[in-house]
Amino acid sequence: MDVLWCRGRLVVVRLVIAECSVDYAGRLSAHLPLAKRLLMVKNDGSLLVHSDGGSYKPLNWMSPPCVLTTVEPDETQAAAGITELWKVTHKKTGDALIVSIHEVHHDSAHELGVDPGLQKDGVEAHLQKLLAEQIELLGDGYRLIRREYMTAIGPVDILATDATGASVAVELKRRGDIDGVEQLTRYLELMNRDPLLAPVQGVFAAQEIKPQARTLAQDRGIRCVVLDYDAMRGLDDSDSRLF
Repeated sequence: MDVLWCRGRLVVVRLVIAECSVDYAGRLSAHLPLAKRLLMVKNDGSLLVHSDGGSYKPLNWMSPPCVLTTVEPDETQAAAGITELWKVTHKKTGDALIVSIHEVHHDSAHELGVDPGLQKDGVEAHLQKLLAEQIELLGDGYRLIRREYMTAIGPVDILATDATGASVAVELKRRGDIDGVEQLTRYLELMNRDPLLAPVQGVFAAQEIKPQARTLAQDRGIRCVVLDYDAMRGLDDSDSRLF
């Protein structure tokens, strides 16, 4: 089966369940010993390695732009039981994710259809637009780069730079809870692998942020910002308040 291809605008995903080991080589090194795992290859070029544990988070991955090639094992590798090698190389950094496959239990490709994208609630969508227009609310010297900055696992609400020119990823919620912090954490892990963006700081912005979410964000070095929706819309004059 061909590794993967994009058919027009349709989303095509290849799912492989295999006995495999995984090695990441580049700016950091990591090794996953031989075990049965789920390999997910997406038509954006990304490869994700999942186990039964860890919920939604992959054990290791390579995000685009990258290229996947299959390699025949040499004699030593074949003697060790390896039947096929996948090498995923990042086009910008040269980092490589090497999957050594011993046995394939399942291999299928699926067309998921045209994805309409995440439909944000009306308030969240408006908050994103307003904050993009009033990016200085995050601090002096902040500059908008773009809204809906795409990553391999979804779009970051806002990509900006701070007064020093450093990259800042902003996740917006109407009510900020732990799930929102986890979502931003995943975006930051991917974005900090891109040498053109790294280091990327995180800002978790919401009308209301729950105490547990604030504690988790601070523990992960993510700044929390509470937004006044009415003031951003020009419906509330803070200077005329009694309290």
